[in-house]
Parts: sequence; structure tokens; C-alpha cells
Amino acid sequence: MRWGAAGGDQMDLVKEAGLEREPAARSHDPLAAALGNASLIGVGYLMLGRIRLAAAATLVSVVLVASLVWGARSTWAELVVLVWWVALVGHAWFLAGGRRQGAVQHDQQLVALAVTVPVLLALGLLRFDAAGIERTVTEARGSGDCTRALTALDGVSFGHRVADAPLTVRGERSVEACQRLQVAEERLADGLTGNTDGLTAGFDGLGRVLADLPGHDRMVDTALDRFLGGLPTPDPCRTVAVTDWLRQRQPTNNALDRSAEVVPRTAPAALVGCADSLMTGSYWALARTRYQQLLDQYPGQGQELNVRAAEGVKKAGLAIELATVRSLLDGTTSGQPRYCTQPAAYSAAAPYVKGRTNRALFYGNDEYAKKLPGTWRATDVTAAVLVVCLGQKEYGTTVRSCPYENKLFPQFPTTVAFRKIAIPMKAYELRTGKLVVTGKIQITGTSCPRILTYTRYTGLIDTGPPSEVYVTASDANVRAAFRSLITRG
Repeated sequence: MRWGAAGGDQMDLVKEAGLEREPAARSHDPLAAALGNASLIGVGYLMLGRIRLAAAATLVSVVLVASLVWGARSTWAELVVLVWWVALVGHAWFLAGGRRQGAVQHDQQLVALAVTVPVLLALGLLRFDAAGIERTVTEARGSGDCTRALTALDGVSFGHRVADAPLTVRGERSVEACQRLQVAEERLADGLTGNTDGLTAGFDGLGRVLADLPGHDRMVDTALDRFLGGLPTPDPCRTVAVTDWLRQRQPTNNALDRSAEVVPRTAPAALVGCADSLMTGSYWALARTRYQQLLDQYPGQGQELNVRAAEGVKKAGLAIELATVRSLLDGTTSGQPRYCTQPAAYSAAAPYVKGRTNRALFYGNDEYAKKLPGTWRATDVTAAVLVVCLGQKEYGTTVRSCPYENKLFPQFPTTVAFRKIAIPMKAYELRTGKLVVTGKIQITGTSCPRILTYTRYTGLIDTGPPSEVYVTASDANVRAAFRSLITRG
């Protein structure tokens, strides 16, 4: 017992002498640790000597940031990173002892600040810059200015993606919208040349932007305005092709339906202009179709246009008739044109009237028709009243019979009948294409000359004159025969 007491006394002496000392506990600055971890790379853990924890924290931070930049670029992903940042800061604070047990270490605070402040400052500046880019893009979307939006988005860097990942998602949607709109505008520009496939593709492209990328409606409107601003085109027929397509386009219940408003303002003048151009190019059937289209679809589009269209329909119809008649008169079959069996009307021709000179076009046998006065013969369809088809001459009625010497049998004279010249004829009124006169024109003339000239066909033997011959017709005889046809006498 005494030894123990002595031993206890000795221990007290040692303590009093300060010979027995406990190792001093290492102190950490909670603020410095928290600031170090605010860098997201585990600097606070390194200050606490937690190397493995620092490595793990850095790895998690890298994964979260990578996911934020290249993966789920959303506000929720940003909140996850923020929660992770708060957790790192708080955990480092408590590991360092918190407010009660921690010690202030200014050197540690300075190190932490040196690491964290640049990181946070850079993130803040990048986010501020990203907000400016976002504001510019939003304004560009609101004004429909793709060029301004794309110029602003060209300034988005990797740092912006880290600082404001959702911005890149919204930006990429705007880039996609503008790229689609550019393609659609190119197709619409092609459509302005009259290519309806381009119009279909262009409007489909605009419609898909409206459906797939909400928020870009004003940009679609701008693209549509540029297309509609190209109407009317310099070529009225191309304009008609576009307005026809727009008029027939089925409504889609979106902003594109307003394209139909340009049709009644643009189509009428384009239709008349196109028809006039087609008339100049001798495309009369197409021209008449365009004139008639105006009268049918836009009957109330102004007196001047309607009068021009009505006159155009008439003029084109006459041109078609004239072209048809010319083609029938040009084609010949057995010496006569096809008109003689397929007559057609030319409404602009004068009517076949009794008591006046009705000029005619003569086809077929021209042996006697060429002896008619020039005032009776037309040189062109536009100056003719009749189309007269003449056949080959035949023997007509007998004028007189006279005896002539037969060299083979002088005692038996040959009686020769002198007959009129009969020409089969059909006369068509050009104005209606109807057959107005048919039959034979008989031309009379002199007969029984003192000496009858004829042709032998039996070699050296003269068997005598033929039994019938044509009278000898003068020009006056020919005119007399045709007079009733020309004057409808």
C-alpha cells in the first residue's frame, strides 16, 4: 500500500513537472475545408488528409459534369450537380469539426480560396455570358431572325455547356430549326420557278418545324413571308403554277394556311398575263384555258381583267379554229386537201351572202379556176368566204353535134357531139364549215369549128374523129359558169 501511494505520488510529480505529455491533436479549419470542396475536385478532403475520399469525390464530380454536358442536359441534371456541390461543402465542413471544434487556419483558407474562387468565378462569368446568348437567341426567335440566332449560338463554347447545359439544348433546337428552314426555303425558291414538287417539299418542311420544334413559329413565319414576297414572279405563267398549287393546298390548321390569302390578290393578273404570253407564243388552247380560268374562278376581279379575259377567250378560240382550218387545207389527199372531206368552221370569216362577191379558195382542179378574176379568188383563209373543192373535168350536156369527114370511110362522115365542160364541185361556207353548194359546174363554149383537130391513138391509121369532144371555152365562158357560185345568184 505504501508503494502504491508512493507510486501515485511519483506520477503526480511527473505531471506537475510536465514530463508526461499527450500528443497534440491536429486541428483543421472547417471553412477552409468547405471552401476547398466547393471547387468540386475534393480539395477540402485533401486538406483533411482524406486522399481516397478526395479521389472519389473528384471522380463523381467528373461523371456528373460529363453527364450534364453530354447526357441529360436539363434543369434537373443541374439540380443534381448543385445538390452534390452542397453535399461536398457540408461534408467537408463537418469532417473538419464544424463551428465548435474547428480551428481557424488562415493559410488553409488562402489555399482553398486560391483554388475555388477561380472555378466559381469562371462558372459565374460563363453562366452570365450564356444568359446573354440565351437572351439574344430568344429575341432572334421572337423576331424570326435565324441569322442572328445562329451568329449568337456560334459563340457557345464547352465552358458555356458546363455552366449552363440547358442552354445548349435550346440552342441546338434553334440550330436545327434554322437548318430545316433553310432547306425548306431552298425548296420553296425552286417552287417559285413553277416546280410544284419543290412547293410540296418546302411546305412540308415548314410544317415539320412547327410540329417538331415549338417556339420557332416566328422563324417559320419569316421563311413563309420571304416565299410569299416572291409572288408574283417575273414570269406570269410560273406565278399561275404557284397560285394554282396554293389554291388547291389542303388547310393544315396552322400558320401556313395564311398562304392562301395571296392567291386572290395575285392569281387574276397572273392568269391574264400568262394567257397573253401564251397567245404570243401561239399556244392558243392553253391561252384560252387560262383566260377561261379567270372568268370561272375570279368573276369579280375587276372589269378590266374580266373584259380582257372574255376577249382573250374569243380571240384564242378563233386562233384555234384558224389553225385547224389551215392544217386541213395544207394536207392533201388525191389532189384535194383533207378539208374537202373534214370541213371545219372559222367563225371570223364573212358569211356566204347572195348578191355580193364571195371570195373563195379553190383546191383540186385548177385548170379553169385559175382563169377567174383575182377579185373572186382569195389568197388566204382570213380573206375567204368559201372553200371550193373541184374534181376532174367530165363531159357535160351536149351543145351541138356536127358531121366531120372520116378519112378511113369518106362516104360515112362521123358525127361529133360538142359537150360542155363539167367539173364536180363542193363548196363549203368557211364561217360555218357547212356544205352550201354541191354538184357540177358546166362551162359552155364554141362548137363545130370548120376544121376539127384531134389526136390519133391507132398509129398510122386515121380512124376518124372522136364521137364527143369538149367545147372550146373562153375566159368569159369560165367566169360565166362560176359566177352563180361566187355571187350566190
